[in-house]
Amino acid sequence: MVFKRLLGSLGVGGPSVDTALDPGAVTPGGHLSGHVHLKGGNADFTVEHITLKLVAHVEAEHDGGESEGAVVFHRQVVSGCFRLAEGELRSVPFSFPLPWETPITELYGQGLGIALGVRTELGVAGGKDKGDLDPLAVRPLPAQEAILEALGQLGFGFRSADLELGHISGTGQQLPFYQEIEITPSPGYAHQVDEIEVTFLAGPGGMEVVLEADKRGGFLSEGHDVLGRHTVGHDGVERVDWNTEVESWMRQLVEHRVTHAASSPYGAHTGDHGTPYADKEHQDHSGHGVGHGHRSDAGPGMGTAVAAGAAGVAVGVVGGMVAAEVVDEVGDFFEGDEDEGGEGEGEEG
Repeated sequence: MVFKRLLGSLGVGGPSVDTALDPGAVTPGGHLSGHVHLKGGNADFTVEHITLKLVAHVEAEHDGGESEGAVVFHRQVVSGCFRLAEGELRSVPFSFPLPWETPITELYGQGLGIALGVRTELGVAGGKDKGDLDPLAVRPLPAQEAILEALGQLGFGFRSADLELGHISGTGQQLPFYQEIEITPSPGYAHQVDEIEVTFLAGPGGMEVVLEADKRGGFLSEGHDVLGRHTVGHDGVERVDWNTEVESWMRQLVEHRVTHAASSPYGAHTGDHGTPYADKEHQDHSGHGVGHGHRSDAGPGMGTAVAAGAAGVAVGVVGGMVAAEVVDEVGDFFEGDEDEGGEGEGEEG
């Protein structure tokens, strides 16, 4: 995406930038590669640094309600100081690993309504200017894809996906937010559960799968949320019967019978079960815990899926569930972000 203006801090005649990401979606923990193309201005400039920032559109719950904004969750300096001559064309290659907890934005090529971007910051002559956002596409890791595929085959349906500011207590979460993928229950659980939320917290050694079920209340009882955690490895994904594995997770979740976790944050093998959580700790932008579990009762919005998938694919994406407002909101994130008054400064831990 080319700057539609010259760098504001330098005035007329400053250099311009075009960051080009290599084609195709990347995976969490995988390498993001591309080139930063520079065009010199009407004078020589000293470029002090080129920094790429990973930015996410994140929602936050707090005492006053809900809000949303941009959060920077990773910074990568891709070039140090150099001289850019008048009118000079220069291309700076880059390649660096994404954080393991980077949210997934698509599934089998279908967008999930998650807005991630790469912003290029050019520091010149003691000043700096943030540029436009280039959309970042992230596909699932093999284990994530296998779990979502199993959910679809078991009859669960996709409802929405969003990013929530805050920390899930008892986990190894590193980023200042987490992704929730909301699914509708299969027919066998529809009388017990309203919806189920799936969160993946990946790391180099494996992945935590956090499940939250909104249980229906009985005649004399109120509905309540139930949480469970499971850990899986990155290796041997193709050797696991994921339909059986995921079905057992859902049965345990609904029955609220989750076995105790191993001491390691990640299981040594696929299918290591964890303990249920009492709650998810949410934080607002000031860092204060809100102290309640997340429930998404709002209608279609930023996190609603954009398109429909083939039958039985992934989370059973519902045919015809095309939310035009999601397309608009994702587009607005990239087109209007440049004019935002500020951005969150959360980073990878």
